Amino acid sequence: MNRDLAFRLLFAGLLVGCAVLYFVLDPEGSSLFPPCPFHWATGLLCPGCGSQRALHHLLHMRIGEAFNYNPALVVIVPLLGLQWGLGRIRRVSFANDNRVVWAWGIALLGWGILRNLPGMDRLAP
Repeated sequence: MNRDLAFRLLFAGLLVGCAVLYFVLDPEGSSLFPPCPFHWATGLLCPGCGSQRALHHLLHMRIGEAFNYNPALVVIVPLLGLQWGLGRIRRVSFANDNRVVWAWGIALLGWGILRNLPGMDRLAP
């Protein structure tokens, strides 16, 4: 078995294992999942705050509840799937295109700022 295949199998196994863990355990009621260190230190919400709970609800197909915890995650998951799918079809690696990487970074930074603006309490998990 070559190294590339071994790496892909390991990555797929870890991904499936994490999905099973998030499906079975609710991060809200389990001490296994750590709280956000950024929120703990600053009191502000990072772009990923609420993602663990949102992922749990997404795996249970509760889209509305997932959206309440982290709307960006609910929007990003299908977009990343589309980006990955288009890259596979067109044989193009979007991950190596600096414009795409910068766009994702700017979008996440913007989301982090937006959810901490006054009056945006409804975007808090």
